[in-house]
Amino acid sequence: MIFAAGLGTRLKPLTDTMPKALVPIAGKTLLQWQIEKLRDAGIEDIIVNVHHFPDQIIAYLQQHRHFGCHIEVSDERDCLLDTGGGLRKAWQTDEPILALNVDILSNICLPEVMKAYHEEEGGLLVVSRRETQRYLLFDDAQILRGWTNIATHECRPATLTQEHADTFQRLAFSGLQILSPHLRHRLQEMPQEKFSLIDFYLHICSTERLHAFVPTDYRMMDVGKIDHLKEAEQFALNLCHS
Repeated sequence: MIFAAGLGTRLKPLTDTMPKALVPIAGKTLLQWQIEKLRDAGIEDIIVNVHHFPDQIIAYLQQHRHFGCHIEVSDERDCLLDTGGGLRKAWQTDEPILALNVDILSNICLPEVMKAYHEEEGGLLVVSRRETQRYLLFDDAQILRGWTNIATHECRPATLTQEHADTFQRLAFSGLQILSPHLRHRLQEMPQEKFSLIDFYLHICSTERLHAFVPTDYRMMDVGKIDHLKEAEQFALNLCHS
């Protein structure tokens, strides 16, 4: 699944007239970059969620004949559901699902991630050692135990103290994950309609095994700000030549 429903407010004024997913980077839209990455990894059954200028994305996919893939659209035009709510609406089969953000470019090798995933466990979260303010917390077995914001000293779940949080490994989430089929049913436990996947993971991390996957030589870029577009162009071109 490609999360493409966001408003893209940090990319204004471009997103005043188009969805974030159709912002061009180095001759391709962000959406095309992600579809081709999935297709090259052998994934051809794809779901794209839409909210902001949804008809533009639908027309774009039709114009390009879905890039040779089977692509379904999960329509959120009536209510933007965030990543957790969006996944719950879109995930309708008892098959594992790989989900990623449309606006993150990276050199991640999806076949390596897929090889590391084990269906009998809850899921695999792609993380990195990059510096940020918000971190997922993993124990020595690389199992998710919580979350922290080092700027505000907030820890989650609520039972996690700062002292205990400091004993865990801090890793930054990449926005990419593979989830086991039984988690589709656990998504129904979330009481709110709109929620993030991080909220969901913290809800289930005491009972489910969510493993960290730390890629080697990982390079990524969040194409979320208008003043980063030139840098994103060069980053994308370097990916093509690496």
